[in-house]
Amino acid sequence: MRNRRLMLSAAVIAAGVGLVPGMAQADEPGAGSDAHGVSAPAADAALGKAAASNFDTFTSAAERTVRPAAKGGAPAQGAASVEPTVGLTAKGTSARGISLGLTIDIDPDAQVAAIVDWGDGSSDLLETYGPADLAAPHSYAEIGAYTIKVTLRDATGDRGTNTVAVVTPGSDFTPYAPTRLLDTRNGTGGPMTKVPAYGTTRVKISGDGGIPTGVTAVVLNVTATNTTSGGHVTVWPAGSERPTTSNVNFAKGQTVPNLVIVPVDTNGFVNLYNGGWESVDLIADITGYFTRTSSSGYTPVHPARFADTRNGTALGQVRGQSTFGVRFAGRDAIPYGTTAVALNVTVTNPREAGHLTVFPGGSTAPTTSNVNFRAGQTVANSVIVPVGPDGTVNFRNGSWGDTDVIVDVVGYYHVDSQGAYLPFVPERLLDTRDSSDWAWGPLGGQGYIYMPLSTQYPANTAYVLNTTVTNTRGEGYLTVAPDPNSLSAYKGGWDTWPTAPNSSNLNWKRNETVPNLVQAGMGNNGIVDFWNRGWDDIDLVVDIFGVYQTN
Repeated sequence: MRNRRLMLSAAVIAAGVGLVPGMAQADEPGAGSDAHGVSAPAADAALGKAAASNFDTFTSAAERTVRPAAKGGAPAQGAASVEPTVGLTAKGTSARGISLGLTIDIDPDAQVAAIVDWGDGSSDLLETYGPADLAAPHSYAEIGAYTIKVTLRDATGDRGTNTVAVVTPGSDFTPYAPTRLLDTRNGTGGPMTKVPAYGTTRVKISGDGGIPTGVTAVVLNVTATNTTSGGHVTVWPAGSERPTTSNVNFAKGQTVPNLVIVPVDTNGFVNLYNGGWESVDLIADITGYFTRTSSSGYTPVHPARFADTRNGTALGQVRGQSTFGVRFAGRDAIPYGTTAVALNVTVTNPREAGHLTVFPGGSTAPTTSNVNFRAGQTVANSVIVPVGPDGTVNFRNGSWGDTDVIVDVVGYYHVDSQGAYLPFVPERLLDTRDSSDWAWGPLGGQGYIYMPLSTQYPANTAYVLNTTVTNTRGEGYLTVAPDPNSLSAYKGGWDTWPTAPNSSNLNWKRNETVPNLVQAGMGNNGIVDFWNRGWDDIDLVVDIFGVYQTN
């Protein structure tokens, strides 16, 4: 056994390695090492770099300054040789944060106060002697659209006003009844034909059915099926460059799903790319979307097991073609009024091939799927699913044979939750196969890598990651959880060996490549652990797709 505790350095976090963890692209790893990693200084600009596309700039020129009217309706005349004006430039800085720049033009010896009305009932007062460029930051309690009004005032009274309309960068979540948007097998949402090798199809999101325009990101369960070679699927917003990351990895003959949270382009579309050597059928099911209007925010919880049919926390193996429900709202850390839950759902010991469908309690099972499995296989997938009016979620075994089902909860969406989503251009954080950025080789059995993500992506409540395990030497499972140690404890050498939670994020057997989306809470220290719960070496690839922020 080689217990290893490795640190992902800041230099690796900031890097974007151009490798795709697909079956065909996987490099042969080097020999494993028991060496510890060394921390590098944090790159404070990483968040701005990653999220720059979300930080819109809003302007209102100084010429738009409106002077107050005198009696009779004419503009008021002052004694100043320069009539005061203020130009406004506002830019998003975080999910709820706006930085306002004011360019004030007045007489060199004049004094003026600038009263900033943020549009949410709060205001700030800035003062200057003579012309000046001033800045004021603000964080809104709720995401959405606001009008900022700036009033210039001197000893004679109000001298002019200007306004600028802004929208906060972050987005809130709206659950959506599981619905199939794309199925190339039957022509749903596009042509009834396989996506060719290295070809792309696109899915309409905004304006499809009850989905509104203005969607910033969407939650899709993407499935590759009828595969005749190995490959991968990349999902990204239409109209932008395809990233060097992947979302679904598959081998010949496999049917593989994976949850994806992906930005939506301004025209309402996302792209799906087949990175395999041969054509493949692709399926996309929606369970929710994000918009820049106040709805449900996200709260992570420490991964907790809510159901396990193997040990009596549910009613034994789930019979073929049958359904069981699990109550979430009002249980443990999940409050009443929860609109959706973030889960990791695992199928194990299935007697026949089939699929599992997860859907809100009190509703009819949709024609969608969340987990696809073969007889005897253990397979997991992340699920974000609306909660029924009674606070429950249903799980239907679409196979004709019995199976065990395990349900771990990692977070929930609620109108009172403050975590707003900020999507990124996808970036690669780690690839243990790439010796140029990772010197310690594969992750050993029963070891873990700890990532101090808050040093790179500050003020977050959770991270949206895609984890991929490849070059597996045996069977095992991956657990992702917050680390109880602080970064100073690791640097000082007084850290303690964490206890991995009783949950799993993905499962593998020898020679498999398995991906899964992870919504990882930051815990108290902003460090996330990635545990190899098997006894043999694995290669680990981690991509980041966005964060949830409370400010």
